[in-house]
Amino acid sequence: MTTPEYREGLDDLASHYKSVLSLLGEDPEREGLQKTPMRVAKAMQVLTRGYEQDPHKVLTDALFKEIEQFKIGIDVFSLGEHHMLPFYGKAHVAYIPNGYITGLSKIARVVDIFSHRLQVQERLTQQIRECIEQTLHPLGVMVVIEAKHMCMQMRGVEKMGS
Repeated sequence: MTTPEYREGLDDLASHYKSVLSLLGEDPEREGLQKTPMRVAKAMQVLTRGYEQDPHKVLTDALFKEIEQFKIGIDVFSLGEHHMLPFYGKAHVAYIPNGYITGLSKIARVVDIFSHRLQVQERLTQQIRECIEQTLHPLGVMVVIEAKHMCMQMRGVEKMGS
């Protein structure tokens, strides 16, 4: 497995997470937390890597002449922009080609790119649909995301499965 490349600002981000730990009443110098600020900074850069990727380019990297295409059940993981807590589930994507299709993995990569940004489920759904429409010009596109939101399960109404 390759080591991910980290963006600029990693040390600054880690410094901020160290401050967050202190503000929460923790001791960032205790044994179990000494490396936590850098771990969290690296994790956040991975979880938000979608800002650095071009989903339109991904779709056009593999175009094929074809008349029918359908993809369903792509795993999706994202961070909600309101509380920065995860939401996860399935993205169901279908489109009717207008002469060309893209590789199935390319649709999954588009879902991945947009989900690796701070999101709300409604915008994520719209961004995936718009990217496919603008790049492939299909006759029709449908995107449905079924997700569980940790902000609803861990805080707030604390309802499981919401």
